[in-house]
Amino acid sequence: MAMIKKRFQNKKVCRFCTDKIDIDYKDARLMRQFITERGKIMPRRVTGTCAKHQRHLAIAIKTARVIALVPFSAGQ
Repeated sequence: MAMIKKRFQNKKVCRFCTDKIDIDYKDARLMRQFITERGKIMPRRVTGTCAKHQRHLAIAIKTARVIALVPFSAGQ
C-alpha cells in the first residue's frame, strides 16, 4: 500500500490584528500586496487575514480601483 503523507501547515494569523494596521484605501502599496498579477483580490486562505479584515480589505481595494490607485486588471 502506498503511504499517504499528510501535510500540516502552520495556522496563518491575521496581519492586521497582530500589527494593529489600519486598512485605508489610499495606501496603494498595502492594497497591491493583496491583489494578484491579474488584478484579482486574493482569498483569505492564501493571505491569512481574518474574516472581518478581509471584508474591510475587499471594500478598500474596490474603492482604490474606482479612484484609479490600483488597476482593475493587468495591462497588456
